[in-house]
Amino acid sequence: MNLRKLWKFIWNDNSIYSWIINVVLAFVIVKFLIFPGLGFLLDTSHPLVAVVSCSMEHNGGNFEKWWEDNGKWYEDHGITKSDFENYKLRNGFSKGDIIVLRGGNLEKGDIIVFSGRSDNPIIHRIVSKNNEVYQTKGDNNLDIISTLGENRITEDIILGKAYFRIPYLGWLKVWFSEIFEGKKYVCPN
Repeated sequence: MNLRKLWKFIWNDNSIYSWIINVVLAFVIVKFLIFPGLGFLLDTSHPLVAVVSCSMEHNGGNFEKWWEDNGKWYEDHGITKSDFENYKLRNGFSKGDIIVLRGGNLEKGDIIVFSGRSDNPIIHRIVSKNNEVYQTKGDNNLDIISTLGENRITEDIILGKAYFRIPYLGWLKVWFSEIFEGKKYVCPN
């Protein structure tokens, strides 16, 4: 088969075989070209992550209400309301969002993704930095969860820091995980 016939088959043929080849090509292009290209540009091995838990939710994005319910923990740990208001993504994000990551210097208040002791990477906010050792906390969690390993995070397990969020697009990952991996990510009310 010459290239012209192959091109026509892929793009103009309406058969199931053409459709399957298109899906496979799309997967290969995204997996092996676009994703690594984004990683290179953003200086991280994981340029996109889906949020699969509620640990960073701020109850509808109402910062004042969220601070009223959660601010005491931060104040007790040396983070003022004014400090928090200046943090990137100060209103957190929701289960089902996609977070775009990048590399770079890490500071208190940054949201990072790291390989913890769970199956999925963890995405929480840095609440303490001592030399190159970090502590994080999910904004919606009551405290630091040491069983996740977030009380002693080193540079070698950090995958990147949050740059911005794309709402809802991560639900595909959440649904596929729940269907194919048998995992159910339930958020408390």
